[in-house]
Amino acid sequence: MSVFIDLVALLGRLLEPVLDESATAAAIVLFTVLVRLALHPLSRAAFRGATPVAGILPVLLQLPVFFLMYRAFSSAEIGGAANELLGHRLFAAPLGDRWGEALGEGGLFGERGLVFLGLFAVVAVVAAWSAARGRKAAALMAAAGGAGGGIAKPGGAKAGGAKAAGAKPGGAKAAGIVAGGAKAAGAKAGGPKAAGAKRSGAGGGGAVAGLTAEQQELMRKVGGVLPLLSFGTLITAALVPLAAGLYLVTTTAWSVAERAWLQYRKDRAERAEGAVSGAERSAM
Repeated sequence: MSVFIDLVALLGRLLEPVLDESATAAAIVLFTVLVRLALHPLSRAAFRGATPVAGILPVLLQLPVFFLMYRAFSSAEIGGAANELLGHRLFAAPLGDRWGEALGEGGLFGERGLVFLGLFAVVAVVAAWSAARGRKAAALMAAAGGAGGGIAKPGGAKAGGAKAAGAKPGGAKAAGIVAGGAKAAGAKAGGPKAAGAKRSGAGGGGAVAGLTAEQQELMRKVGGVLPLLSFGTLITAALVPLAAGLYLVTTTAWSVAERAWLQYRKDRAERAEGAVSGAERSAM
């Protein structure tokens, strides 16, 4: 723990000429950014879905750091010596203060209370941003499950005329498809099964091969509830020392911004790939 305290103290001394009493608070934010930069390759791998473990590791690796931050600003002594970090502040609030202590030193709108209210406001904005992105992602996944997951249409094979993978009605055999009895990848004309999706009743309305209607509805409901869990950060920030709350809000904001940036890069790459494919098809 002493190494951690020494590092934060060093960063604070470097920032002190500019930020004065709030230098250590800024050092905590800077330290958090350095931790997240070190974990960025894992976060990128998790976003790509490289391995299931990759999504858990960034969270697990931050737990010891958060614990050290909590202990460093909760202990009056470290290694038998006075804890120098407890004397530092963010504006009027000591970094070792909790919200309950701030309320006892001037109430909700006292000098210390206002610092915590500012922290809570930032946490709420980040949580709302995270919740909005979570709902949007859940809606897109549900829509993709319904539309792209395989609503079977009666054509990769047409009933009675069976055109599938180049099969011509009337007799030609192509890619193993026999017109008039059309079988292509297991699809039968007049009762087509394409990639395991069964043709539904009248008009071939289409059954969802990827997600059923019930699964899509469940996905929407879960997608509406899970993002709200990000507001639980507010409760945590109210219970831990102010320094730990700073770490929490910084790493949470980083996570949301990082995921938004990775999604933006992925969408841009897909658009560029689609434009190239379109240009190649036009050239042909």
